[in-house]
Amino acid sequence: MAKRVLVPVDDSERREQAVELTFDLLPGGTVVLLRVINPAEVGFSSEEVLPSFSEGWYEEERTRAEEAFDEIEELAAGHDVSVERHIELGRPAGTILDAVTELDVDHVVMGSRGRRGVSRILLGSVAEAVVRRSDVPVTVAR
Repeated sequence: MAKRVLVPVDDSERREQAVELTFDLLPGGTVVLLRVINPAEVGFSSEEVLPSFSEGWYEEERTRAEEAFDEIEELAAGHDVSVERHIELGRPAGTILDAVTELDVDHVVMGSRGRRGVSRILLGSVAEAVVRRSDVPVTVAR
């Protein structure tokens, strides 16, 4: 049974499903929350481009992450789990995979964004990359 489960936290509708699934899988363990802030989402990758905007954007993203963590900790209160919080800056798939080792987790539970049509057959690109490259089991909540 897993003792430390990494749950990447994003803004998808599947976040709560992934968290609830983790609580069920992990009685007495630790839920390791990870929010990856991706600078590419706003179309720049260097503070030299728009320094004041990038700093404001980053702080806003950190605040949103902390709010999401607060909501998850409220849900966790009814379960026998402890919660850790981590915020990293980088590309989501690579940062999640690095966190598997750095945070010493033995399972990953993550959501996959809902898709329609042909893309519905595939997992989201981040979830797919993590599933394919992770050294620990990965459960995807869909």
